[in-house]
Amino acid sequence: MDFSADETLFLSIEQNKFLSYNVCIAAPPNIVSDGLWGGQKNGRTPMKSSLPLFELQAGLILGPAIQVEILENYREKLFPFPSQGTLATVTSIGYALFIFTSGVQMDLSMITRTGHKAWTIAITGLSVPLIVCIPIANIFTKNISIHVGDGDQFFDFSSVVLAETIISFAVVASLLNELKILNSELGRLALSSVLVSDILSKIITCVTSILKDSQDNFNIVVLLVSLFAFGIFVPLIFRPAMFWIIKHTAEGRPVNDAYVYLIIIMVFALGWVAVQIDQDFILGAFILGLAVPEGPPLGSALVKKLHFFGNCFFLPIFVTCGVMKADYSLQYYSSELVLLTAYITFFTHFVKVMACTIPALFCKIPLQDALALGLILNVKGVVEVGAYGILYDEGTIGGPIYGIMIISIMVIACIVKWSTKLLYDPSRKYAGYQKRNITSLKPDSELRILACVHRTYNISAIKDVLDLCCPTTENPIIVEVLHLIELVGRTSPIFISHRIQRTISSNCHKSYSDDITLAFDLYEHDNIGAVSVYSYTAISPPTLMHDDVCQLALDKVASIIILPFHIRWSSDGAIESADKNTRTLNCKVLEIAPCSVGILVSRSPVPSESFIRLAMVFLGGKDDREALCLAKRATRKSRVNLVVYHLVPTEYRPDVEYLLDNMALEDIKTSQSSLGNISYHEVMVNNGHETSLILRQIANQHDFFIVGRRNELDSPQTHGLTTWSEFSELGVIGDLLASSDFESRASVLVVQQQLRQH
Repeated sequence: MDFSADETLFLSIEQNKFLSYNVCIAAPPNIVSDGLWGGQKNGRTPMKSSLPLFELQAGLILGPAIQVEILENYREKLFPFPSQGTLATVTSIGYALFIFTSGVQMDLSMITRTGHKAWTIAITGLSVPLIVCIPIANIFTKNISIHVGDGDQFFDFSSVVLAETIISFAVVASLLNELKILNSELGRLALSSVLVSDILSKIITCVTSILKDSQDNFNIVVLLVSLFAFGIFVPLIFRPAMFWIIKHTAEGRPVNDAYVYLIIIMVFALGWVAVQIDQDFILGAFILGLAVPEGPPLGSALVKKLHFFGNCFFLPIFVTCGVMKADYSLQYYSSELVLLTAYITFFTHFVKVMACTIPALFCKIPLQDALALGLILNVKGVVEVGAYGILYDEGTIGGPIYGIMIISIMVIACIVKWSTKLLYDPSRKYAGYQKRNITSLKPDSELRILACVHRTYNISAIKDVLDLCCPTTENPIIVEVLHLIELVGRTSPIFISHRIQRTISSNCHKSYSDDITLAFDLYEHDNIGAVSVYSYTAISPPTLMHDDVCQLALDKVASIIILPFHIRWSSDGAIESADKNTRTLNCKVLEIAPCSVGILVSRSPVPSESFIRLAMVFLGGKDDREALCLAKRATRKSRVNLVVYHLVPTEYRPDVEYLLDNMALEDIKTSQSSLGNISYHEVMVNNGHETSLILRQIANQHDFFIVGRRNELDSPQTHGLTTWSEFSELGVIGDLLASSDFESRASVLVVQQQLRQH
């Protein structure tokens, strides 16, 4: 390949022998340009200076300025040899930071907690492909050197097998998060398996590289001892230092930026140390990342600091540079080489899928889920782009094989994502194969409630609802309290049962959940024999919290889930805060819950000593019947005065729902004469406007309202109100009662009966 000095960053260039050049370069090199005109005298023009050229290349890669058809016209000017080195070096920083943050978000203690399923799947998924495929690859390596041997190409298919067998925790976690199954049962098993596999893979690759590159036995021993010491002493030294930083950070306050920047400096320092012991630069970043305690305050601070700079800016450029290395010129490829590389890649992945699927089947995992797990544990992504690039730069694999492997990343990623969506639907297990609602309960049966808590201010409102359920020793309630915390600064979601408390989460999570756990333990103590409380903490991404809620409701056979409304009001009625993530959670739970759901709009607390003025607005339908059943349960307390407002249209046609409504109301009509704390009022209304007027009149006459959601159920009583509804999760009636226009201080519980019944 012939170059002229004008086509490069060099002052002069002369070919010495094949692929070898004598070059002359400015010292120090031109970093900053003197401009288009100012640089003409000294040669410091934009196209001869590293920084302006790098900025232009980055913009070209990330933007749509240059179309594919004219890319070749700009290549020689924008990417002169060897400017790609500058681009690759700088963007490699993004890759190193990505590997570091991936290590930060790993919960290494999962390895000690991982059950036999994950260990079995991880070990077989890693060892079987290597045992089966490497001998076959070695045979092909010998044959290919005979048929298409070329001194310029390298055909080490055993390295291809090893590269295709290894999987990355960061890539699998990213896929699970994208598919929204990170905290599903399958997602948790996949994370545990890939964590074990990733750590074992790192050990194998590090040891293999030493044995392969070193010929002297003494040198091998020195490097192995150095590697062992590096892997042991970095966590032993730096993890206590990290905990010291956390200890000296005030609760609720951010970590001092000086500590964050010092840790980032150590990433690069340890990378340099890793290179000195004949390892990849990223090994130091990875091990230091494992030494950082995941989650807030330190882990989340590092992830937040580095996410944009590393993951969002430099990492995409790094991937693009990696793909740019691949030369797909036909003269470098032979049909035999392409077919053999593709065959070995496909065969390795097939064996790995089977090696992960078969143990999963022996672990009593359904066939579809086991196959989905096998596919997930074969996914490829950004980490593989970097790994393949290292193999290519070191000369372990040649250009044609590298190009085919880069294409395989995109093909495999597409197949895995599409197939997993087709095979695995986590919401199907929530289908209601049995009735789980309050209406279907027998009069003397216990009531199982799942109460969700986001903040400590939710506690008193949840207790008010539990009091309205009127727990007694004859009719007890079992309360599963679930504290929901947003997953920050870590990858693996956590689910904690506080009755069987283990060392699962970091101390910062424990101290925050302890207030909630203690509050409900005291509530249980105050209602001995009538209330049983079981507390849990779920730490997961906001978009996936609904899985934790629904899974616990399914496991504990709950009849109703109580969810706090996303808006919090101050004492004067003004909106104090509104959490969009909480609203998203509520809406998703309403869609897929395996039981009934109640959305709690909390304003002023229910009186603890005086009479409680409870109201139930009844229009008809299964949601209203469910709400009525809960309201009737509250009247077992003599200090609860219940008023049922039955809004009846002036014109209606009797149907099955009408008959069911009348049957549900019959007890109320008969009880108001025998019991002094129940009243029934039948109100005739013609349209939504009249309903709104009635609600406005009674809004300030009661302390608490229980209403049905009646979603997408149109009726004369609500005609014209649906279009003005602001919060669909509350239904039309609940939305009106929660509206600030009514200036009501009463709390509202909006009930939706179990949806999925088959």
